[in-house]
This record gives sequence, C-alpha cells and structure tokens, in this order.
Amino acid sequence: MEDHVATTVNTGPECCSLGSGVLSADDATRYAALFKVLADPGRLQLLSWLAEEGCEPMSVSELTQRSGLSQPTVSHHLKKLTEAGLLEKSRLGRSVIHRLRPELFAELRAVLQMD
Repeated sequence: MEDHVATTVNTGPECCSLGSGVLSADDATRYAALFKVLADPGRLQLLSWLAEEGCEPMSVSELTQRSGLSQPTVSHHLKKLTEAGLLEKSRLGRSVIHRLRPELFAELRAVLQMD
C-alpha cells in the first residue's frame, strides 16, 4: 500500500514571493543572462571546484587537471564566466588565475529566495 502525503498548495496572496520582489525588465534580462551562463554542466563543475577550495584562486591548468575537461574547453568556460562577471581573473607570474566573485552569487541567491 502506497503512502500518500497530503499537501496543501497555498495560492493566495501570502503564497510566496521572490526575495527581491518584482523584477524590472532590465533586471529580469540581466539575471536571465547570468542564469544562462550558469546553465552549462561544465561551467557549474568548474565553479564547484573553485568554491570547494574556499574560493581560493585557481589556474587554468589546475582546473583542467581537476575537472578532466580539455584546456581549451576550460578556457572557453572561464572566459564566459568572467565576461558574465561571475569570476575575476588576474595574472600571477606566468599563470592566469581565476577567483569567484561571491558578491554576485549572493545577489543571485537573493533573487531566488522564496518567502
């Protein structure tokens, strides 16, 4: 015999709202572009590697080794993430390192927060 859990769906005005309230057309466009960049498994994997290390910067070669992706693929994904503002890059000696921009992720979390 299957157990069914009765759930109540609240459709009234107190149902829920996005944490940031109603988005303007410009904000909706901006956030949609950011989520589109994030909607790639390879990019999410690279972000997870960067976040796993306490948001410490990592080089392209480190990310290539850890992810198992090819160097051109890693570079392409890092470029997209950097252009979107989700990462920042800098040069350290001969290496280019990438670091998460946690403030932008906090903003995305706030947009998705349901009350």
